[in-house]
Amino acid sequence: RSLLTILGIVIGIVAIVLVISLGEGARNLILSQVESIGANSIIVRPGREPSGPSDIAESILADSLKQQDVEALKKPFNVPGVASIEPAMLVPGSISYKENLYRATVFGWTPNALGEIFNIYPEQGSPFTDDDVKQQAKVIVIGSKVKQELFGDSDAMGEFVTVRGQKLQVTGILPASGQISLFNVDEVAIIPYTTAQKALLGVNYFHELFIRTTNDADVDQVSNDIKATLRETHGITDPAKDDFFVVAQKDIVERVGTITQVLTIFLVAIASISL
Repeated sequence: RSLLTILGIVIGIVAIVLVISLGEGARNLILSQVESIGANSIIVRPGREPSGPSDIAESILADSLKQQDVEALKKPFNVPGVASIEPAMLVPGSISYKENLYRATVFGWTPNALGEIFNIYPEQGSPFTDDDVKQQAKVIVIGSKVKQELFGDSDAMGEFVTVRGQKLQVTGILPASGQISLFNVDEVAIIPYTTAQKALLGVNYFHELFIRTTNDADVDQVSNDIKATLRETHGITDPAKDDFFVVAQKDIVERVGTITQVLTIFLVAIASISL
């Protein structure tokens, strides 16, 4: 009876230690993924800040971020401390090559966005250029899994794939990198954001603006300047009527840290009750 009692206590204590370790490990993993984008990053999205599923759908369909907003945000006297602004588009649908079809995540982005944000560059070919963006060139850089699913062991460089009825030439292939932040690099394809706007989607707005601040900038102040500038360009006087919302990367890190900490405490409480 004593041995069984000791065994039960040992198992209970081990369970608590494992739960704490797993909780901390999960927390560090999630935070490292989020922090990989950088603490000096700010994301601007159209529509109201989501507070429920219906608001999320409204944000995706909103069209309030346009080129005039990008030009206003680039002006130093409007928003000091901005290092770069990367407009982004998400193109729903699949990529096809001959009889092969693959449902990849297709981003309309700037030439060096993936490299500057995640330090990932094509292992074959090269990224498209600023001239490609200006000319709405029909070019595409694909992830390693996209290449394998569409071309197998054949050479993909210079070949043409089809996205939403448009032929795009493969100019680069990304290295196998796996999950980075919120998406899998191996399953993505990158095209000029202007091509995504005009040729594929036929719209004149952006789904997102990814802004990086200089290292010495105050991220909170930059966020406030962004809000003030966009309210001016949109003619908004009441902040409650904002048709955009700003998310600083450091705020996401803090929120994720709080959530994972609460979950760890919850799991430890359950293990303690079991003990």
